[in-house]
Amino acid sequence: MQKPQNCILTIFGASGDLTKRKLMPALFDLFLRNFMPEKFSVLGTGRTKFSDDSFRESMLEALNKYYSKQKVDKSMVAQFLKNIYYLPTDSKNEKDFEKLKSRLDELDHQVQSNNNYIYYLATSPSLFETISKNLGNVGLQLQGDGTSWKRIVLEKPFGYDLKSATSLNTNLLKNFTEDQIYRIDHYLGKETVQNILALRFSNGIFEPLWNRNYIHHVEVTAAESIGVEDRGGYYDTSGALRDMVQNHLLQVVATVAMEPPSKFEANAVRNEKVKIFQSLSPIDPENVVKQVIRGQYLPAVIKGEKIAGYREEKGVPGNSKTETFVAMKFYIDSWRWAGVPFFVRTGKRLPTRVTEVVIDFKNTPHSLFRNEQTSSISDNQLVIRIQPDEGISLKFGMKRPGTGFNIKTVDMDFHYSDLGTDSLPEAYERLLLDCMLGDATLYARADAVEACWEFVTPILESWQENPEIKVHGYPVGTWGPEIANDLFVDPGECWYNPCGELV
Repeated sequence: MQKPQNCILTIFGASGDLTKRKLMPALFDLFLRNFMPEKFSVLGTGRTKFSDDSFRESMLEALNKYYSKQKVDKSMVAQFLKNIYYLPTDSKNEKDFEKLKSRLDELDHQVQSNNNYIYYLATSPSLFETISKNLGNVGLQLQGDGTSWKRIVLEKPFGYDLKSATSLNTNLLKNFTEDQIYRIDHYLGKETVQNILALRFSNGIFEPLWNRNYIHHVEVTAAESIGVEDRGGYYDTSGALRDMVQNHLLQVVATVAMEPPSKFEANAVRNEKVKIFQSLSPIDPENVVKQVIRGQYLPAVIKGEKIAGYREEKGVPGNSKTETFVAMKFYIDSWRWAGVPFFVRTGKRLPTRVTEVVIDFKNTPHSLFRNEQTSSISDNQLVIRIQPDEGISLKFGMKRPGTGFNIKTVDMDFHYSDLGTDSLPEAYERLLLDCMLGDATLYARADAVEACWEFVTPILESWQENPEIKVHGYPVGTWGPEIANDLFVDPGECWYNPCGELV
């Protein structure tokens, strides 16, 4: 594995939950596995008045609480924390960026980073433009004569709709080039999402079948068993379509549907994904009610415990129409996928936490072994489990023992845990390492973000402009509104509801 060049990672919003829960544990694991640069510094910054020592204490607490792969070695933690620093700043105060520049100069001399800087914006999206502008005002975006580099990493959401996303991209490009901008989508860092590409393009048995001639439809499900918890105020301004579909799930769809790239290189891979986003068949306003179902979880009693409904959550208005569940059907206008429906759904307070892709293959042309008691749907499904219990299961029909030809669906399955290796790397580990290496393959590009918003925004506008479009209730612990099954039109078809474990 290639080691990154010496560099300094500056985290804006370093006192927040993202840094504690994800970034520091990911950086520490990279450090343990010897994937960090030979020399590096992590500079936290924010309005909280930490010193270097008090920030290190806070990060030590975070590692003890959130790093769960193995028992934390105190000596290794101590070595890691020596590289951690802090500078109190106000991201809206341009003068504070002069202090930031001076501190970076000091650290650069210390770790010999050759002015290689990463700026990670673990902040509210409302600060993205301000921070990028202030970095530009003091020259912290400049890459010199090409011997050094500067990169800026942005967390989602990238905009609130097409107009705001376009505006954000335009303003970012006033100070940084597109090659410097890394829009992070942690779903793309998941090992099993990446493995979809390997499954398709390294195996001669799958790719010939990966088209409209053999695939009947594709399902993508991202289910969460928890509710909005203490994020009701934020979530009510977002909803499931913005929070999950526009970014995570459309990226998964693109990974499933893209054409083989000419080579496995960042621009080649991202070019093919953009073609998919640009080929999404628009859902006309009059068809939104037919192709998109939105729902909201209702209170229910589970195992004697009353679970609150969405409108009872803290920070949520009592008349909220924000969706906690969305299911939709759409098409991709391409030679490979013409006429193949893609079904995507996501929701909170569903029966289990699971994300998976199901490829539903067509029936055999002539059903020799079918009778009135046998389902009309195909026995052939390829289930790709993204989380948890990561793996792949191929379902096909076999004869039951005994007389006659009664067919039973059986499974041929693979689990990542069967490899006997250490636990899978967390998404942020892979993505942070890729950023340090300058590999943007698993990051979203501006044109991809805008194409996804172009597809999703008309749906949001239809919901806003047409109050008659219902928000369907569904009890906590169910698979969403029953009307979501009406998206399927062929007899016997319905959603593939995952169980807790991949069979």
